[in-house]
Amino acid sequence: MIAGVNESGIPRAFATNPSTVADQAAMVAAAWSPDDAPATWRLTAAQFEVLRADRELLEIAATVPPDKLPALLFQAAATYLVLELGPEPLRSWFPQVGQPQPAIGSRFAAEYRSFCLDHRDRLLDLCDRHRYQMNEVGRCAHVVPALRDAAHDGREVALVDIGTGAGLGLHLDHYRYRYRRPDGGVTVVGEASSEVEIETAVRGSAAPLEKAALPHVSQRVGIDIEPLDLTDPAVRSWLAACIPQEIGAVTRFHQAVRVAMSHQARVVRGDADNVLPRVLDSLPEDLLVCLIDTFVHVFFSDEELARFHAIIDEAGAVRDLDWISIDPLVPMGSAASRSVLGVPVPSALIERGRHEGVFGLIGRLAYRRGERTAALLGVAHPGAAWLEWLAP
Repeated sequence: MIAGVNESGIPRAFATNPSTVADQAAMVAAAWSPDDAPATWRLTAAQFEVLRADRELLEIAATVPPDKLPALLFQAAATYLVLELGPEPLRSWFPQVGQPQPAIGSRFAAEYRSFCLDHRDRLLDLCDRHRYQMNEVGRCAHVVPALRDAAHDGREVALVDIGTGAGLGLHLDHYRYRYRRPDGGVTVVGEASSEVEIETAVRGSAAPLEKAALPHVSQRVGIDIEPLDLTDPAVRSWLAACIPQEIGAVTRFHQAVRVAMSHQARVVRGDADNVLPRVLDSLPEDLLVCLIDTFVHVFFSDEELARFHAIIDEAGAVRDLDWISIDPLVPMGSAASRSVLGVPVPSALIERGRHEGVFGLIGRLAYRRGERTAALLGVAHPGAAWLEWLAP
């Protein structure tokens, strides 16, 4: 075991049960790269599979407190070191912008394991100093169809991004989206001239893309307990490591960083439960508030999530409001059984999650003139590879 304590004062040997880390790693691997996933997603799954199967690596990752989601943070730290140090042949199996996704070598598992063990002290240091902050801009493609009502009635929107990180999700109206429909056609939505193009395959019943014209965003506010400054090269390097190492995700991340750096957006530092009421009070009453949350509330405790719900209910009683959530079933892992929004989840979907891993549930709470409605809208790949809209 590793001696010492982490930043939270928890003895490293007792922070998280290694079996819990293994369970998280297995669920994430299954979600990122199921049997029918493009080959470009194999590397991301392979990293989690190596962790899941190796007791020594699990004991290192288990020194991370559970609220940091150890499997994800360990993978990000290992990726950071691979990208920084460039060990061969390991680095050659990771993607580089402008080049196709490389094939994984037959010795990947052995090389990756050896590298992590050789750099365990730096891995632990990175995990102590950082949180897992994946700004996967591709998830905006799953938010866009859920915004259709805001666009449909022509109202201007105040976009509030919970857990905004570097704020890439605040600029969703500056991206271009390509939805590959089940009939073989393509629906294009968004800013036609944008350098950021997000493509996703639509499964099952077609999403309401014909109504997916983006609303006019007149105000945008990000909330994060640790906002990130994109002008800092060290911040960009850490974020690049949190992105799944799939060439599409890596490419659009770097493109979206340039977009975010060229547009201003307000960012508020603080815990969402503490600062959200003040943010809502600051927004003009004539705007429709759209709260966006993508894979954020999985980090909340039950008490924190209950408090967040109370804040939303209180605000929705006096103003029109949407809360669009794309979060996995909680609690994260094979015991997951409920949605973040509290919307009932069919038992078949819960069972599916135990086999397919940590996919996102797209849900929406809408408040209009004090009346609250809730809906489970769809299911989404965590890296935007596919979108499945549920029949009403």
